[in-house]
Amino acid sequence: MRLREIRDKLDARVIVGEDRLDLDVSTAFGADLMSDVLAFARSGCLLITGLSNPQAVRTAYALDIKAILVCRGKSISDKFIEIARELNIPVLWTRLIMFEVCGRLYQEGLIGCIRQASEIEDKQIA
Repeated sequence: MRLREIRDKLDARVIVGEDRLDLDVSTAFGADLMSDVLAFARSGCLLITGLSNPQAVRTAYALDIKAILVCRGKSISDKFIEIARELNIPVLWTRLIMFEVCGRLYQEGLIGCIRQASEIEDKQIA
């Protein structure tokens, strides 16, 4: 699913990355705890979060996440936008709650991403 379609389905605004709306995303991960994102999300996904501080952008960059969608109408700091631009990470914004965002995108064929249980267990044991 292209970012353009995601924007349209969620009545979202493009905050960063207007020129990257043709970027294709096939998986998503929703969380507000960046420790969960670091532990469970896979690279290449769309990060759906209500966290709108620079930590979310830096976490997305560390995992090679394709784009960030900020939900619940959270205000986004100038620093968040500045870092997203520097790192070339598209950012979308919507007033919808995370539950509805995930439901709508799943209904459109976007699937969740999570590291396999064996990957997680290996990481926890080490």
